Amino acid sequence: TLVIMRHGESQANRDNIFTGWSDVDLTEKGIQQAHFAGQVIKSAGVQFTDVHTSFLKRAIITTNIVLDEI
Repeated sequence: TLVIMRHGESQANRDNIFTGWSDVDLTEKGIQQAHFAGQVIKSAGVQFTDVHTSFLKRAIITTNIVLDEI
């Protein structure tokens, strides 16, 4: 099973600003979205053997939250 997901809402998403590789934080909504995504993945019974993410903190934080939920 391959799971591809995007990070939760970032400050730039919220403010409608293009950032590209700029390293911006998640909003509170983005954090909650990551928790929800982790709960959905857990309820689907998906188990990961590997996880890959970008070096950007919004992706890393989203990934860590999802893994904590699982």
